[in-house]
Amino acid sequence: MTAPRQTQLGPSHPIRPDLPALGWTDALAATLPPGTEPDRVSRVDRGAVEVLTATGAEHARLAAPVRRAAAADPVALPCVGDWVALVALPEGRREVAAVLPRRSAVVRGGVSRTSREGLSGDGQGQVLAANVDVVVVAEPARHADDLADLGRIERLVALAWDSGGTPVVVLTKADLLPGGLPQLLADVGAAAPGVDVHAVSAVTGGGVPAVRGYLTGSATAVVLGPSGAGKSTLVNALAGGEVMPTQQVRAADGRGRHTTVHRELVVLPGGGLVIDTPGLRRVGLFDVGDGVDKVFADVEELAASCRFADCSHRGEPGCAVLAAVESGELPRRRLESWLHLQREAAWMATRSDVRVRRKQARQWGSMHRQMRRDGVIRR
Repeated sequence: MTAPRQTQLGPSHPIRPDLPALGWTDALAATLPPGTEPDRVSRVDRGAVEVLTATGAEHARLAAPVRRAAAADPVALPCVGDWVALVALPEGRREVAAVLPRRSAVVRGGVSRTSREGLSGDGQGQVLAANVDVVVVAEPARHADDLADLGRIERLVALAWDSGGTPVVVLTKADLLPGGLPQLLADVGAAAPGVDVHAVSAVTGGGVPAVRGYLTGSATAVVLGPSGAGKSTLVNALAGGEVMPTQQVRAADGRGRHTTVHRELVVLPGGGLVIDTPGLRRVGLFDVGDGVDKVFADVEELAASCRFADCSHRGEPGCAVLAAVESGELPRRRLESWLHLQREAAWMATRSDVRVRRKQARQWGSMHRQMRRDGVIRR
């Protein structure tokens, strides 16, 4: 294997040899402010981040402009997976001077300021992971009478499509449901059309190589799912050793107990990176693109055949969607899930418009005050 090319940040700033393996590219180098050095965020603490270094990890505090930007828009807050520009301080520490442009970001909306996982307000968003190539949606296979939550999978896959990454659904703890796996795989595949679905068992190792295959070179994955889904166990299986703490499975129901309390970027032996996340209690849509349309491509195709273009699929004559439900071609659960996510997407679009108008008003107000100070306009 040839050595990574030494991208130059400037005449006297060759990058560290380990950065290309973390995902550093020439495109990122072109955005790096003069006089700064790049690094990738592996963990975020209050007012500071942990970045990966050639010898381990290092803490760096956030510069005032970065804090101000995050206060105005929580999406601007540095997140796990971000590339940041660092400046050296006189006392020997480093400071985050800027967050470099993201090529992808998993952003959820509707997070309250009291949430222990974020500081975003009503109608705002929270970045769960940045610069990811693959979004692994983890859902436990569980028992035959307690199948995967298809509605949650649909929501997370829509979030994944809108992030710019590629969604992959992983049914964990497959050893607990050996007889029901074929039907479960079929059900999940129908709920996530066009998405790869894998059954994985950390106990037997089954399915792990297939998921590991997505993480070649410097590819980055994030694992999303509910508490007890086995996300950290999956990360350990991908790493081939314990890199994230886990807890024992409960004997009563065979489910794991939530362990991870923060997001963390892990470098895998042999290449690739993966971001482990805490269990998600609520996953709201944020900047909705075509993710919902992709998840419900089958329903969208049926809707195109309705008699009326503005059909609400609630009882209009000639509704192809309701006809498919009545014939058993389309599960009623799937129709209700589609309608619910469409309503949520429309609401978030309205909130986004309000957010944009408020931001523009703040910018104009700031510009007006500056013009007054400069004497361009008079009181």
